[in-house]
Amino acid sequence: MSTKLLNKMPKKILIFSVAYRPFIGGAEVAVEEITKQLASRGFNFDLLTVNLDGRQKREETLGGVKIFRVGKGTLGKFLFPFSAFFLARKLQRENHYDATWAIMANYAGFAALFFKIFYSTVPFVLTLQEGDPLAEIKRKVWFCYPLFKMIFRRADKVTTISNYLAEWGRAMGARKVEVVPNGVDVKKFKTKNEKLKTEELKNKLGFEKGDVILVTTGRLVKKNAVGDIISALEFLPENVKLLVIGAGELEESLKSKVQSYLPKADQPGAGKLQNRVSFLGFIPPERLPEYLWVSDIFIRPSLSEGLGNSFIEAMAAGLPIIGTPVGGIPDFLKDGETGLFCEPNNPQSIAEKVKLLLADNSLRQKIIANAQKLVAEKYDWNIIADQMRLIL
Repeated sequence: MSTKLLNKMPKKILIFSVAYRPFIGGAEVAVEEITKQLASRGFNFDLLTVNLDGRQKREETLGGVKIFRVGKGTLGKFLFPFSAFFLARKLQRENHYDATWAIMANYAGFAALFFKIFYSTVPFVLTLQEGDPLAEIKRKVWFCYPLFKMIFRRADKVTTISNYLAEWGRAMGARKVEVVPNGVDVKKFKTKNEKLKTEELKNKLGFEKGDVILVTTGRLVKKNAVGDIISALEFLPENVKLLVIGAGELEESLKSKVQSYLPKADQPGAGKLQNRVSFLGFIPPERLPEYLWVSDIFIRPSLSEGLGNSFIEAMAAGLPIIGTPVGGIPDFLKDGETGLFCEPNNPQSIAEKVKLLLADNSLRQKIIANAQKLVAEKYDWNIIADQMRLIL
């Protein structure tokens, strides 16, 4: 077969990802968007994942990706390195993959490592999307830490969503590291619906004219520090409200925090919080822009962060952002230019930054314009897919 004909043949990529549709977060959205873009550019994708709730089809094709689900639930996650590896061997005999791609150095990374050991000539690409504190990750894998480090060392190429994770990858022994951030569908977030629909949603959510709407999106887990935003309301006027979009293990305790809040009479937000905080739960990704458009300021006072897709989405939607200088956030948040930094674990610092944005409209508009320009130039999925095309 001629070289010219070989170059026209689709590249076959085998993906290892512990979670995938319908269970998606930032990492899984990235896989979905990149594969969707590359499917039309000469790539075929098979993906191995865990049947997390045991109710999904064992095999199906979604968005041009053929999905194979193995195991079930928590046990399925623990056994994924082995069950995925054995299925991957069978698929390799049938498909002769051009490369494997592991999403995060977790169970998926172990599965890809086992495959690499067995098929050493097949290139192995590892993508780091980790958002948990690195010390916590090390604690979780202490019993197999040497094997864990081997995931990084045996990968032919490591991509990371931030410079912070790139430093970690190099420290773990990765040979070739390249930063390829997650992205957003810029058009989806930037193109607002009619103003009437925005006002209708505001009314439906119970907001009144003159309300200032803060919004936070993402998992309700410790690292996202949603409780600090709730506490910050104590230092803000009572017309400042909070939309909490997302679900997670801390949802009930955060709701209890709101219900049991005891106001301090000497603070501007001394009223009850029940009417100032709205928990909306999970919002489908296709509807998320609507909720960002009705909001005024995006906040996530993260304790750790791989990159922070929610920030990028808010920037694309035209919201000024407030975040902490941790993890990958400084890659896109330049204080006073594309957003504002607040201090971690400091509700009063959050309140001060909110007040600054409300008091200085020229600063607010500068931040919005700079942030939208940055997102369009660096974080559009078309740009990200082009980078991954050259790597895979």
